[in-house]
Amino acid sequence: MCRFKKIHYIMSDAIEKVKCLIIGSGPAGYTAAIYASRANMFPVLYQGTQPGGQLTTTNEVENFPGYPEGVTGPEMMVQLQEQAKRFGADIRDGWVTKVDFSGPIHKVWIHDNTEIHCETVIISTGASAKYLGLPSEQHYLQMGGGVSACAVCDGFFYRNQEVVIVGAGDSACEEAHYLSKLCKKVTMLVRSEKFRASRIMEDRVRKTENIEILMHTETVEVLGDGQVVTGVKVVNRASGETREIPATGFFVAIGHQPNTEIFKDFITLDETGYVINTPGTSKTNIPGVFVAGDAADHVYRQAITAAGTGCMAALDAERYLAAKE
Repeated sequence: MCRFKKIHYIMSDAIEKVKCLIIGSGPAGYTAAIYASRANMFPVLYQGTQPGGQLTTTNEVENFPGYPEGVTGPEMMVQLQEQAKRFGADIRDGWVTKVDFSGPIHKVWIHDNTEIHCETVIISTGASAKYLGLPSEQHYLQMGGGVSACAVCDGFFYRNQEVVIVGAGDSACEEAHYLSKLCKKVTMLVRSEKFRASRIMEDRVRKTENIEILMHTETVEVLGDGQVVTGVKVVNRASGETREIPATGFFVAIGHQPNTEIFKDFITLDETGYVINTPGTSKTNIPGVFVAGDAADHVYRQAITAAGTGCMAALDAERYLAAKE
């Protein structure tokens, strides 16, 4: 009996060897899994702390090709996962807590205790939108009732309506300008006395007639009926005066945080944490390690572009393995 236990213990702690490990799910990870499976790379995909990625918080997706009637984000992710499984991808719960890319063997640990040795690794950990953290904001975000961090994704649903956007950088200005083409009125909240955006972007929003800019203004609460947003309560930080702004949509444009912290000791990142890849490829500075999706994309951040780079990563990984044979 004791001998059996000892053997079982050794087997359960054995190092697993895989040809292609995909870290993270979402459109990038699942697309990489589909392509890698069809290339007989027998991919193993760990879904991460948010299976399905950011799209699981998106109520309606209407700009992904192939869905003429639209689709919910969670439904789309389930379909991508099932498609990857159909071709043999090994989809697993759990997340990577540590990596070691210092040697010829790419070592990865799941939950700090399961060690995997990988011939290739595809990083598709994505980026997380930053939010204000207000309870009311998080409530309507979870309800899918009017809070969004992507104007390009969700602006269409607020056509001819009044919306509020928070932010002061180039991305906030770009999204405010995008919304101004769809919405009747856009109120832009800037917390400090000046923009952080480039002068040309600031001038663009200032010259747009249906964008109202409120400086020194901070969000106090996102108002609503429990299901959908109806307005935003704000305070002027200089005067202390509060007011309520009618709105059906509340957009947060204060940046994204790439989920790349565990790779920083081995993978070259830019100053904000995004993976730097070789232009035109998914290759990182480590041979055999590739990147797909929002972990390397701070410009487009769309499901379709993430899926495209997932394809690229799988093809690059396949060619890398073929060159070693």
